[in-house]
Amino acid sequence: MKRHIGWIAGTAAAALVAAGAITYAVAEDGDGGGGGLSVPSADGADAGFARDMAVHHQQAVEMSYIVRDRTKNTEVRRLAYDIAQTQANQRGMLLGWLDLWDLPKVSAKPPMSWMGMGDMPERGDGSLMPGMATDTELKKLGTLNGEQAEIFYLQLMTDHHKGGIHMAEGCVAKCTVPVEKSLAQGMVDAQQSELTTMKQMLKERGAKPRD
Repeated sequence: MKRHIGWIAGTAAAALVAAGAITYAVAEDGDGGGGGLSVPSADGADAGFARDMAVHHQQAVEMSYIVRDRTKNTEVRRLAYDIAQTQANQRGMLLGWLDLWDLPKVSAKPPMSWMGMGDMPERGDGSLMPGMATDTELKKLGTLNGEQAEIFYLQLMTDHHKGGIHMAEGCVAKCTVPVEKSLAQGMVDAQQSELTTMKQMLKERGAKPRD
């Protein structure tokens, strides 16, 4: 397991280093409007993905910092830290692109409308998109300690990653900005790897993902 966590830590560090270069590439390539290329539309996949994934990522960051206060387990705390740092950094990039494109960070349309899923039923209670935890689940996470907190966090984050992967795959298929498509594919690859790691961590605790 330490080998898996070490790999994730290295991946997270690499993502942080690459983030500035990717954001710079968007502006340098002109996708922010400075190089003469067309700016993505406010209702298109590029802007829609940036807005929705920023919201999705923010909850992952929140959950990760909650569990770090609820357990002393080194592996879970390291995983949570890596997820929080990576997704906070990616969130900043997504919001930065919206600034570069001079596009709004919120939309009157339902989440994931850019994927043709704007009419999907919501779970409610703060769960705006597939995989997102409810406010009640977040509150519960904040009341647990030790292994109970670890298990619930790993289950919530497994659901969260599955929803995030689905959305990122939508960007890979529909987005037009090359570096954004590349970032989305990187999210798919990294989160699929983390799903494998979290499944093993749950197994070690006599638990399994929620289905």
